[in-house]
Amino acid sequence: MTDLILDEFNDLLISETTGDFVLGESDVQHQQLLLLCSKGAFKESPDTCVGAFKYLESENPAALLREVRLQFSADGMEVGQVVFENKSLKVKASYL
Repeated sequence: MTDLILDEFNDLLISETTGDFVLGESDVQHQQLLLLCSKGAFKESPDTCVGAFKYLESENPAALLREVRLQFSADGMEVGQVVFENKSLKVKASYL
């Protein structure tokens, strides 16, 4: 998917040469935002987002995996795999 690109501080990336917003492949960026933002972060869709930080000390890691799968699917992605591997969250998902 092509969309506006954000910089490492999640601000709009602006081209130094043209002064325009930068457009580019944004699937991974969308996945990161869905994972890190909390529910209610987007006014137009308040039930969207995982809010992964609230799961950091959870006794039930399956709850995070379920929420990731649910939110990514609701956002229009085909979710192939959501697992913890070597203490990292691995997600294989792409927009249809």
